[in-house]
Amino acid sequence: MLIAAALSALLALAVLGVLAGGEMWRHRVVYFCCALASLALLIGGLKHLGQTPGTGPAIVLPIGLPWMAAHFRLDNLSALFMVIVNLGTAAASVYGIGYCSHLPEPRRVTPFFPLFLFGMNAVLIADDAFMFLVSWEFMSLASWLLVLADHKNPENRSAAMVYLMMAAFGTFCLLTCFGLLAGPEGAYSFPAMRGGVLEPMTGFLVVLLAVLGAGSKAGLVPLHAWLPLAHPAAPSHVSALMSGVMTKVALYGLIRILFDLHGHVAWGWGAALMVIGGITAVMGVLYAILQDDLKKLLAYSTVENIGVVVIGLGLALAFKDSGEKTLAALALVAGLYHMLNHAIFKTLLFLSAGAVITATGERDLGKLGGLLKRMPWTGAATLVGAAAISALPPLNGFVSEWLIFQSLFKGPGLPHWTMKFGVPVVGAMLALAAALAATCFVRAYGIAFLGRPRSAAAAAAHRLPASMRWTMAMLAVLCIVLGAIPVTVTDALSGVVQPLTGVHFAVSADLGWPWLSPVSSTRGSYSGTVLVMTGLSLFVISILLVHGFGTTKVRRADAWDCGHAEDIPETQYTGQSFAQPLRRVFCSSLFAARETVDMPEPGDQSPARLTVRVIDPIWTYLYLGILRVVDAIADRVNRMQFLTVRRYLLMMFATLVFMLLVVAARQQK
Repeated sequence: MLIAAALSALLALAVLGVLAGGEMWRHRVVYFCCALASLALLIGGLKHLGQTPGTGPAIVLPIGLPWMAAHFRLDNLSALFMVIVNLGTAAASVYGIGYCSHLPEPRRVTPFFPLFLFGMNAVLIADDAFMFLVSWEFMSLASWLLVLADHKNPENRSAAMVYLMMAAFGTFCLLTCFGLLAGPEGAYSFPAMRGGVLEPMTGFLVVLLAVLGAGSKAGLVPLHAWLPLAHPAAPSHVSALMSGVMTKVALYGLIRILFDLHGHVAWGWGAALMVIGGITAVMGVLYAILQDDLKKLLAYSTVENIGVVVIGLGLALAFKDSGEKTLAALALVAGLYHMLNHAIFKTLLFLSAGAVITATGERDLGKLGGLLKRMPWTGAATLVGAAAISALPPLNGFVSEWLIFQSLFKGPGLPHWTMKFGVPVVGAMLALAAALAATCFVRAYGIAFLGRPRSAAAAAAHRLPASMRWTMAMLAVLCIVLGAIPVTVTDALSGVVQPLTGVHFAVSADLGWPWLSPVSSTRGSYSGTVLVMTGLSLFVISILLVHGFGTTKVRRADAWDCGHAEDIPETQYTGQSFAQPLRRVFCSSLFAARETVDMPEPGDQSPARLTVRVIDPIWTYLYLGILRVVDAIADRVNRMQFLTVRRYLLMMFATLVFMLLVVAARQQK
């Protein structure tokens, strides 16, 4: 059976990872085996995608809680996320074959990499709360150890600490959420939870805790504080999985609880999720625009895309509770499609960032430039990923965001006035986030890959191993393919959302393949296939015309030098100068952005200086306050270690009296 084979293969990989020694060939063998296992799980997920609900493979193992065995099952939702997860893990594993030799301490990475893969896949097939939470913690702890791989860097140690605290908070919320779903009977299996009836307050708490628990792992604002710290700290192929894949496992948990185990979420929660998603999208991309660290920029971009997905999920909940099941299916299909797309192009972009760091030793945009000529494979693949994440047609990122917009256009038709006024506001936020995302990646790609090298390291960028180059190329091809044949994907996703929404909605029903027509056949239709074929035809015709009627001679000339004969790379635009207009417009109040100009007096030959000060309001006004409170409590609790024997005995006596009072009060009731 697929589930038994998957668990056995992943456990074998975990053992193999632990046995990896100092020889580099052993590390490469581990990554190669991880790639094979991920490919097998990917094929298994594709095979079981679209199965009849209730007929998926299942297995019960005699482990877990004493009164309950461990349940595992693969349904349509699990199969879809198994495809999403193992697309990323297969790519990262192949990439790791060549990348592992560039790690400073590969022995601190290789043993935990297969454990990370095991945890993510185990979450997807868990069919009871205990195994779900154990797998969730396995995933969290393995990724925490990978973040801590470069433990000598104090910033990495700080990032790992913040990540561990947020992971513990999320697990506590999910533990309480599942406890409420299980009820007083302790029915921790998912089938028993589906049949339960929740009181209004219990249902409210279940949704709140699910959003907090899964949202903290996914990176929803304001629970995103760990993400821009931990993702850059981890090795690049691990960052690709944490950002492109692990966040999708978190969203899987949110969907599993809200659409499956709970099943009766009020429309108000859908509206709240839409607003949270809109704020997350705008805040995430504004954070990203301000970054000069390439990996931190990509991490904040993940926050933006998680917000886009949550808009779709919130809209689906609102439609479902209002009886608009077809529109709920459309919004959920759009959200799932964007998860698949984001897993691909964000994995590609993080692997590209790893390639840049490997070739140059730099990840500061101000020290890059001119890499397209020196790293053509990486430059071409990154261009495709940047265009896809900017939602430019005909790539895959455009299709899923376009479907979310089509769902939003139908939102004002709901009978609730909150939705009538709120949906246009969220739509405007989504449009703003999409425009800013395009600006963000024009800035990132232009500064890093175009122009002239801004440092000696960028000028000396070297060739990368074949496994790294081919991995990026294959992911870039997937971005194009998923944008060119979107109907094939949406038809598969329609079968996934049917058990969750109660209706099978084919996005191409009106016009058929290859046209997407989510609203009607007369408006709101799109075909990536036709667009790609038209673009290729025009490209071929242009080439034939140029070569047929133009000259075949090649003429070389110097690049435009802004009127200066000297080769001064510092005269180029920098990342900060590119972001300055947006920083002044959007960040002067939101991020308290301030610019200070130190202009010397006439005759003084010292250089002028521009200092920019930007704060993170959420970290400054929320998390720093929480940290101060925790530190104060810890200081006071720490004093308990130095009490006298008499005070310890007094504390024990007071505790005993308190517990007796609690028991007496319960007996009186």
